[in-house]
Amino acid sequence: EVQVVESGGGLVQAGGSLRLSCAASGFTFDDYAIGWFRQAPGKEREGVSCISSSDGSTYYADSVKGRFTISSDNAKNTVYLQMNSLKPEDTAVYYCAVMIDATIATMGFMRGDYWGQGTQVTVSS
Repeated sequence: EVQVVESGGGLVQAGGSLRLSCAASGFTFDDYAIGWFRQAPGKEREGVSCISSSDGSTYYADSVKGRFTISSDNAKNTVYLQMNSLKPEDTAVYYCAVMIDATIATMGFMRGDYWGQGTQVTVSS
């Protein structure tokens, strides 16, 4: 059974930083990506960033480029999202997901196949 568990959300002031963690287990895909989506109230869920398990290729949405950094610890099957220079518009529930097609995901066509429960990130102005 695939399990995806996020942690690290919280409340931070604008300009501050948070680091999200995502631990994934229970699968043996050959080439997959793990990434982050977010959904703000009244808005559609959007892909934020992802990283390939095989070659470390990454994708970032334009809205977070230069502020967010995704990294992975393959030994622990854990992915981190370092979020710096946070803005109120970054406020959302952040979801981690495993994507079984890493090539498409890192091209920007992120589609989650297995999902975590989500963690709230709130940025106050």
